[in-house]
Amino acid sequence: MTDSSQTAGTNLFAKLSFLVVDDFENFRLSMRQMLRSCGADRIELVAHATPAIQYCTYNHVDVVLCDYNLGEGKNGQHVLEELRHKKLLKRSSLFLMVTAETSKEMVMGAREYQPDSYLTKPINRAMLEKRLGALLLQRSALLPIYRELDRENLPEAITLCLQMLPKQPRYKTWLMKTLGDLYFQLGDLSHALKTYDDVLAQREISWARLGRCRVLLANHQYDEAVEGLKLLIEKHPDYMEAYDLLAEGLEKQGKPARAQKVLEQAARHSPNALLRQRHLAELAGANQDMDTAYQAWKQTVILGTYSIHDSSRHYLALAQTLTDLSDDPDNDTASDRADEALEVLGRMEKRFAEEPELKLRGDLVRCRVHAGQGRMNEASQLLEQLKPALGEADNLQPEMGLEYARTLFRLGQGAEAKVLLGNLAERFASDPAILQKIENLLDEPVGFRQKLKARALNRDGIQAFESGDLTGAAEAFRQALAIVPDHAALNLNLVQVLVKEYEHQPQRREHLQECQRLLQRLANLPEQHRQHRRYKALLRKIEGLTS
Repeated sequence: MTDSSQTAGTNLFAKLSFLVVDDFENFRLSMRQMLRSCGADRIELVAHATPAIQYCTYNHVDVVLCDYNLGEGKNGQHVLEELRHKKLLKRSSLFLMVTAETSKEMVMGAREYQPDSYLTKPINRAMLEKRLGALLLQRSALLPIYRELDRENLPEAITLCLQMLPKQPRYKTWLMKTLGDLYFQLGDLSHALKTYDDVLAQREISWARLGRCRVLLANHQYDEAVEGLKLLIEKHPDYMEAYDLLAEGLEKQGKPARAQKVLEQAARHSPNALLRQRHLAELAGANQDMDTAYQAWKQTVILGTYSIHDSSRHYLALAQTLTDLSDDPDNDTASDRADEALEVLGRMEKRFAEEPELKLRGDLVRCRVHAGQGRMNEASQLLEQLKPALGEADNLQPEMGLEYARTLFRLGQGAEAKVLLGNLAERFASDPAILQKIENLLDEPVGFRQKLKARALNRDGIQAFESGDLTGAAEAFRQALAIVPDHAALNLNLVQVLVKEYEHQPQRREHLQECQRLLQRLANLPEQHRQHRRYKALLRKIEGLTS
């Protein structure tokens, strides 16, 4: 052992508090003995995840040595995830994952929550002292920066990083990485970019390339960022953060289907990352790829069993997705999907029994399950029982209101659903995310298979219009409107085609009459709707042609 490491052993181990988490008593006792021989004095031993998290809640811990496999319940990844999420460890605290487990899934999953190091069993004193000693030396040298990070004093942390760069050349990589991240967090994108470029000018390092691409995305330089991330993934196919950032970039480019494929690829590499599975599920659902959404929501629910990120929202989304998949009498699996949806709702209500209104939202989904299986009487009776609890539309929260409206549409009570959504749009006029959901539901209050059919016909109509085939375009838009008659953009697309046809053949006055009928259908289009300005412009045009 070097002199510097001896110094670390003598001066640092003795000052720090240690927590050893392992379900085998012999290993806990062995670790305590090795830590004591290195000079440690304050050592706590626990067998499982829950007491470990509890201990960290009430006690400051400098070093956590945690086994990955902790028997039944939470594993080491869950411990690390929860301690990081709840900020129970200071930035100066170290978390070392100790394990005999070397499977790719385990390593990839745990690595995403950034343990400070891995120790592979069997462990001897020399290995422990060397590995931990080096980490403690770094911790000691950088302690002033860690303290400012814990205080969330980012400008002072930046100042200290800049001061330490010439004094601590052995920690230059950590200092430059931290500097780039701090500049980015403060919104100082030019200094963040310069930091990453300075590193990359010396040599190609994956974290610097990722940081640079993150800055480019924040600067709306989407094309350059996306290309950079694609190259990064080619060179480092296990670099999970690059997949997440690439998906974000593709979404910003308006390419959600490609973003979904990237997340699917990432989920195959590292299937145990709950937040990525959730993002994949949300994106696939928005893309109307319900089979992928189902698998991703199912995995999200499974991963949530012992995770701090567990949520009733995951169960509800899984049940909603299964309900969509079950709403198809021609599908052989429809009945099984319906049964699974009801089972998921039951588990959700049992697991999150204390959450107000969750049972009510679950029952609204149940109504749609019954309707999809042809049990309309059962669905209608259940909905009538729920209406008193739903109360006045003025008091409904957005998600409950949207759930209620979906159910009303599915049970053939479209007029009531439109009134409800109009009320929601007025009350939440300043919230673009809620308005977007209301708009989507008003436009397409049908199952995902019908949405896909209508969207395909809309694309056909646009292609025909662009190629000059006005008759073909009009026919495609009419077929799409037979599926979603209230879709604002589709109605206006058909109006545009008919106006063009009328301009070529002024004797075809019936085209103007059809335009008037289509525009009358949109008479109650909310002002906040994205198509409202276009609707007003076409309305004025038709009024001018018919006056």
